[in-house]
Amino acid sequence: MHLFVEQLTNVDFSYLDAKRGVVGETWWASAILEGALDDQGMVCDFGIVKKTLRQWLDFELDHRLLVPAKAPGLKIETTSDRVNISMLTGRGIVEMSAPAQAVTLIDTSEITAESVADWSIQQLQAFFPETIDQLTLDFSPEIINGAFYHYSHGLKKHAGNCQRIAHGHRSQIQIWLNGERSDTEETYWAERWQDIYIGSKEDLSSENADTLSFAYTAEQGDFSLTLAREHCYMMSTDSTVELIADHLAQEIKLRHPEQNVRVRAFEGVNKGAMVQR
Repeated sequence: MHLFVEQLTNVDFSYLDAKRGVVGETWWASAILEGALDDQGMVCDFGIVKKTLRQWLDFELDHRLLVPAKAPGLKIETTSDRVNISMLTGRGIVEMSAPAQAVTLIDTSEITAESVADWSIQQLQAFFPETIDQLTLDFSPEIINGAFYHYSHGLKKHAGNCQRIAHGHRSQIQIWLNGERSDTEETYWAERWQDIYIGSKEDLSSENADTLSFAYTAEQGDFSLTLAREHCYMMSTDSTVELIADHLAQEIKLRHPEQNVRVRAFEGVNKGAMVQR
């Protein structure tokens, strides 16, 4: 007998990629459990399935940087409470030092939906009853009929896991000029922010011709991140979705001063902020 739960929850995170650098991502998580019926006529109570999976995904994947531990050229140093990584990618150098809870090391050479699912299933086996013979996980991106971008950031003032310096989202962008959706403007920002790291000037610790370095201390500890300059987009404010939407509206207004501008900036799936100017 198979028990399925579609789009149980979504996870927002970033991952390290040999070509793309630090990539913000959002996946829907769905699950199938195979096993015999118990004395209640169930494979497993839906409440147990949902609670177990959601809690594990929230703790182990959500708002973390997923690192392919077997990637060629990757350097990792770990202690009981910290992780340091360094890798030369197709987008330039990536160096990060962060509390261990901000990083998940995946036993793979490349982060994909399949490799993360395989690793997650191995970790989750101990959390389900013996009556469960097989667990299948499926990670898939939201279907977006329009422009979107992958972005990473960190919010040092946030009391929760958004304070982690390299977590991210895959987000759609909707822009109206004088009440009409603008495919041109949406495509412009999607291309400009493709696989971008949105940094705050307040967090910039050093820079040179090629790289930008960010550092801050938050409730969970000390964070630092160095990326190629071309991998980054700087804002004068923090990078909450509210401030991202406002920043986009300001920039678009400068490009189209005579037109009314409305922006809906998403943060992952089904949530975001809207600004009109």
